Amino acid sequence: MTTIPAGAASRPSAVTSSLSPAILGGPKAVTLDQTEANRWPIITQQDEDAVLRVLRTGELSSGHLPAAMGGYPCPHTEVLALECEFAEYLGLPVMDVGDLLPVFAGKNFRVAPNVLAHNNGTAAIMAGLHALDIAPGDEVIVPSTTWWSSVLTILHVGAIPVFAETDLETLALDPDDVARKVTSKTKAVIVTHLFGIPAKLDQLVRVCKEHDLKLMEDASHAHGATYHNTKIGLIGDVAAFSLQVNKLVPSAEGGLLVAKDPEVILKASRLGHYERLVPLKAIDHPYAKFAATGFGYKYRMSPVSAALARTQLARLDERNKLRNDACIYLSKKLAALGFQTFMSGDKGLENTQRVYFEFLVRYDEARFKVPTKAVAKALQAEGCLVSAPRYPLLHQQPVFTEGEWLKLARLEHDDAAKARTYNPADLPITTAGNGTLIKLPSFPSATRELLDQYAHAFEKVMANLEAIPKA
Repeated sequence: MTTIPAGAASRPSAVTSSLSPAILGGPKAVTLDQTEANRWPIITQQDEDAVLRVLRTGELSSGHLPAAMGGYPCPHTEVLALECEFAEYLGLPVMDVGDLLPVFAGKNFRVAPNVLAHNNGTAAIMAGLHALDIAPGDEVIVPSTTWWSSVLTILHVGAIPVFAETDLETLALDPDDVARKVTSKTKAVIVTHLFGIPAKLDQLVRVCKEHDLKLMEDASHAHGATYHNTKIGLIGDVAAFSLQVNKLVPSAEGGLLVAKDPEVILKASRLGHYERLVPLKAIDHPYAKFAATGFGYKYRMSPVSAALARTQLARLDERNKLRNDACIYLSKKLAALGFQTFMSGDKGLENTQRVYFEFLVRYDEARFKVPTKAVAKALQAEGCLVSAPRYPLLHQQPVFTEGEWLKLARLEHDDAAKARTYNPADLPITTAGNGTLIKLPSFPSATRELLDQYAHAFEKVMANLEAIPKA
C-alpha cells in the first residue's frame, strides 16, 4: 500500500469555521465573479497591433529574401525575431547571420543558433527526438502523468515508451525508478516539468550520464521556472516549449525547440524546416543536400502566431509574478490545513522557482479518511472551480493497453516489441498519488478577496469533514 506524504500541519480543529458547508445547506464561501480573475490569455492593444502589423504586410508564411539579399529561402523575420528574443530570455547566444553563414554577411538580421520555432510543441518534441537520433526499437523512459505529446511522439520515430513512476514531491519522473527502468535498449529520458514544477534534474542528469542517455526536457508548462538559478530548458540536451493558447507564453499555436548544441538544431531542421537548409550550401554543410526535400514534414511556425508570442513573451515575468503571488498566498493557507501544495522551497523543491501553469494541491486521503472526490464535491458546492487533474494517466490508455502503439510505431512484426505489455495496474505510486490531487484555478488576475474566499471554502470543508457526504 502506497503512503502519500502527510501535509505540513495537524488536522484542523472543528471550530475553524462555525458556518455549515454549502453542501449541507450553508452559504457559499465563494461569491465573487471569477471570470476576469481566471481569464487567459490576456490580450491587449499591444498584441492586436503586433498581429495586425504582420497581417498588413501580406507575408503570412516563410518566403524568400529579396534578390538584393541573395534571394535565399528564409524563415519569416517575425519567426526569427521570436527565436532571438526567446534565446535572449534564456541567456543563449544571438548572432548576426553573417557570422553564422558568411553568404549573408552585411544582410543585417539576427539568428539564434540554439532555438528553432515550430508550429506547435508536439512538432518540437518530434524534431527533438529526430535530432537525438532516437531510432526504431530504442526505448525512451517517460512519465505517465503528462500530456500525450510527450509520449506518443516517441511511437512515430519507431521507439518504445517505458513508463516510470512519479516522484510525489515534484509530480515529475522519479529518478530512482528511472534508473531501475534502464536497459541496454534505453537511449533517452523525457521529463515533463508538470504544471510548472521543476523536476529533480540533478538526479536525472546523473542517471543519464551514468548510462549514456540523452535527456529531453518537456518544458511546455515551465516558461520562466528555474532550477538552481538556471532557467528550465537549459539543463537537458534538448528542451521543447509549447506556445499553445493556454500556456504561459500563449500564441494561437506554436512551439520552440532549444538545444545546447547548435548542430542539434540544424539536425532538427532537416525534419520540418527544409527552407533553412538551402543557405547551408554556401558553407558545404552536409545537411544542405536535403534542402530540396527535407525529411517530409512541414513544421514551420506561422508569423502571425510568432507576432503574438513575442508580445506575450515580453510580459512573461510580470504575469508569472502575478500568478505566483496569488498561488503562493493561497498555498500557505492550504498548507496550514494539511494540503501538500508544491511550493518552491518545499521538500524536493529546494533551490527551485516554480511557475503556475496549473495550480494543484494534494489532499491527504490516507490521513483524513474522507475520499478526495467527496472533498472536491464539497468545495465545488462552495463555489470553488476545482476538479481532478485534467491529464489521464497515459499507461492506462487504450492506445497502450490494447496494443495500438505497435501499429503506430510500425513494430507489429517485432517479436521483442510485441512481448511488451502495458498494464493499467502498473505504476501504483503514480496512480495513488494522481487520485489525491485537486486542481484549482491558477488565478492569473485574482484579487486578494477572491483568494480569501477560496481559503474560507477550504477551511469550512476541512472543519466539517465528518459531516460531508462521502459518496
